[in-house]
Amino acid sequence: MFRTINREINNVKQKDPACQTCFGIWLYYPGFQAVLAHRFLHWLWNLDLGILNPCIKFLARFLQYIVKIITNIEIHPGASIGESFFIDHGSGVVIGETTIIGDHVTIYQGVTLGGVSTKKEKRHPTLANHIVLGAGAKVLGNIEIGDYVQVGANSVVVKDVPSNSTVVGIPGRIIKMDGDLKEIIDKLEHNKTPDYIGLTLEKMQARIDDLESRLSKN
Repeated sequence: MFRTINREINNVKQKDPACQTCFGIWLYYPGFQAVLAHRFLHWLWNLDLGILNPCIKFLARFLQYIVKIITNIEIHPGASIGESFFIDHGSGVVIGETTIIGDHVTIYQGVTLGGVSTKKEKRHPTLANHIVLGAGAKVLGNIEIGDYVQVGANSVVVKDVPSNSTVVGIPGRIIKMDGDLKEIIDKLEHNKTPDYIGLTLEKMQARIDDLESRLSKN
């Protein structure tokens, strides 16, 4: 338990340059509070006590509701979350029951990892390792997001995303980038996210200019 707490604190220190003291992390970092509470509630949710299981799950959901009121972050106790998971700011974050999150994943406020089915099945996304989800991003359905993926702010992802990709737009469009995204993602450099719409418009304008130039010569 102490090792887990220490790892979560170090993760916050590493990813938030505004962090100054450990006491401050405990006091006013809702992402840290929500993740730490989830570690316990996930263990409680999966505890097998036979006929008491419904009561245990009810308790886990009730405690999760209390955490939601305090932090404004809703993580279902059934969600599986790996190491070094960081929620920055956190307001409005929703993580569904069958979500699976790997290691070294960072998400910002307003992110939803949601489902698109009412069936009792795997209906939420699976995230691999070293992923950054920008503010307001929505990842919906039983889809898989590969390693070193960057999802732009307010993007809506509804299809699988291969490793070393950037996703932007509504619906999310996959943009292959030259080279490895490791450095960009580990340093949380959102300013290096490609402008898909801008690049598309530039190509369209260049094509229009070329066509007009050809027509003017005829």
